Formats: sequence, structure tokens, C-alpha cells
Amino acid sequence: FYIPGTIPVGTGESSGPDLNVDAKATRLNFRSDHNLASGDKLSTFIEMDFYLSPGGNERVSNSYNPRLRHAFIKYNDWLFGQTWSTFQDVGVLPETMDFIGVPDGTTFMRQSMIRYTSGQWEFALENPETTITPFGGGTRIVADDGALPDLVARYTIPLDGGHIKIAGLARQLDYDSGGVDDSESSLSLSVSGKHPVGNNGDDIRWMVTTGSGVGRYLGLNTANGAVIDDTGGLEAIDQTGFLVAYRHVWNEKWRTNLMYSALSVDNDTALTGTGVTKDVYSANINLVYQPLPKLTLGGEVMFAEREIESGLDGDMTRFIFSAKYAF
Repeated sequence: FYIPGTIPVGTGESSGPDLNVDAKATRLNFRSDHNLASGDKLSTFIEMDFYLSPGGNERVSNSYNPRLRHAFIKYNDWLFGQTWSTFQDVGVLPETMDFIGVPDGTTFMRQSMIRYTSGQWEFALENPETTITPFGGGTRIVADDGALPDLVARYTIPLDGGHIKIAGLARQLDYDSGGVDDSESSLSLSVSGKHPVGNNGDDIRWMVTTGSGVGRYLGLNTANGAVIDDTGGLEAIDQTGFLVAYRHVWNEKWRTNLMYSALSVDNDTALTGTGVTKDVYSANINLVYQPLPKLTLGGEVMFAEREIESGLDGDMTRFIFSAKYAF
């Protein structure tokens, strides 16, 4: 699937076309809901797909190992376990043939948490993790440090057939290794919405996210949360991303989705070097055919481009076909 930060850049010749066919996106889930004699409500959910390492090869078996996507329990207003981050609005993700779609300026994160819901408010303590750019640039550092959870608060404004969500993220970026022992505070904001257009099923979906140190929560970690400065301390990296998508229903069997997403990173190149991503965007359009209520066939064209701080850029074009049966 499309990962914005991996688009090759440079002045060399373009690579030729490449075909990939797989069923790794297949996912299975199990859910239970219980109304207890005490009046309490208890739910469980577990889901897996097959985007883990291969258990075979393309020569013979094309086997892939299952991986955990979601695993949580809900007891009344409390949730414990792994699921979509409270900072992410899953309801505005557009319908795409790509596994994720247009993640460039989209918040996208699954992780373990404790979440409490009270009416339109949600509050969560989520798993912390800091990603860091070395001083002068280089391979990403995944710190695996931090004593405090990521704090998320979200408020939902219901609308007729849609919604607006406002989410705030506060976290501490930590690194203690290789002579560096520092922490940096991080604050981020994400506002998103879904709005019906007319009465035939059309809608507009959008999201805007900005923050200092938002890092891995945005654009599939295209930019890191912080960079090591010349004194051995951490400096948060600012970035802003957005998504907009329009869904048009032609009739009960045919529909089209048009979407655009972009991310801009404010790097201090004296610290990060010039090999880091400056901007990245992608645009998709698809045609979806649903001959049966649970069967969906679709084709999609994607174009994406990435530029790094040195001025080098690169682009890619994909055609994606998907067949899905929901059961």
C-alpha cells in the first residue's frame, strides 16, 4: 500500500511498470456484545489481516502470516485495548481501492489505550512512542522511551447525516541513549468533518491536522516527531496536513470518489539536513461498482509526488483494482 515517505526522489530515469497481485488485505474479525443482568454493557472485538511477513513466497504458496489490528474490550463507557487512536477520525477516510488511500495529510494510527467516553467527549491515555531524526540527518531513531502516555481529548459535533470532530493531542517526546537525554513537549490539533451533499448519498469529507511534534500520527510517520540539535537536545518538528474527498453516487450500483491529500513539513535543515521530506501529496479518483449489496468491484488511478529539502523530487502513478466481499 501507499506510504508517502517512500516515494523515490532523484534525477535518474524512472523505473518501469511493476505488477503486484495479492490477497493480504483480507481481514477477519470477531465481536461480542452482552447486556448483563446488572444492567452493565460488555463488548469484545478482535480483528486481524495478513500484512505481516511472508510465510511462503511468490514462487509457490504466497502465504502471509496474520497480524493483530484490533483487540479491545468495552465495559460501559470504558475501552481497554488496541484500536484506532482517539486522535484519528475514521469516519472521514474516503472509500479507496488502495489499502489506506491518501494518507499524506491524514492522521492514521492504531495502538493500545484506555479510553473513557462521556456523551460527545472522549478522553484517552494512549501508548507513547517517539521517532527522531539524528543531527544532520540519517536513519530514523525509534526511541522506545517515555514514562508518560500520550493524552488525547476529542469532541464530536453531530450534524444531520454527518459530523465534525475536534481532537487535541498532548505528548512528551523522550530520548535517552547515545549521549542524548532530553524531553520535548508536543501539542497537536486535528479538525475533521463529513457532510452530506444532496439526498442521493453524496458527501464531502475533510481533515486538517497541525502540530509541533505530531510525528508518527500524521502521514504514516513521513516526518519524525523531533530532531536532535547541536547541543544533544530534542527539538520538535512542525508539520501540517490535510485531506479532502468528494463521494458521488451515480445510482444504486455505481459511485465515484475523488480525493486529495497533502503534507508540509517545517524542517530546520541546519539540524535535519536536506535529505528529509519537505512536501508530499497524492490525488486519487476511482469508479466503484456494487452489483450485490456485499460485493464491491472498483478501479482507481493514483498520482503522488514527494519533494525533499534539497529540491530533489519524485512521483509515482498507480492503477489499482480491488474486489471485496463483506461478510
